[in-house]
Amino acid sequence: MKGYWVVSYKSISNPAAVSEYMKRARTALDVLGGRVILGGKPAKIHEAGIEQTVVVVEFESLEQAMAAYESDLYKPALKALGDGAERDFRIVEGQ
Repeated sequence: MKGYWVVSYKSISNPAAVSEYMKRARTALDVLGGRVILGGKPAKIHEAGIEQTVVVVEFESLEQAMAAYESDLYKPALKALGDGAERDFRIVEGQ
C-alpha cells in the first residue's frame, strides 16, 4: 500500500516562508522518494469544503511517508516554514 501526505493550508501568514519551504521540501522529497501528485486551490468546493490550498504527496509505502516526515532531510523545510502557515497535515495509507 502506498503512503500519502495530505496537506491543507488553513491560512498563510508569510508567503515568503511558504515559498522557501516549498523549495526545500521539493529538494528533500526528490531524495526521499516523494512525488507531488497535486497542489493548488480547489476548482470547485462542495458540502462543508473550504477554499484552501491542498497538496498531496505520494510515496511507495506508508512507512516511507512517515519516515520522510521525520527525516533530517525534511527538517530544514519545516524550519524554513516556521509559523508562516497554519496547516492540517495528515499521513494516510492508500492504494
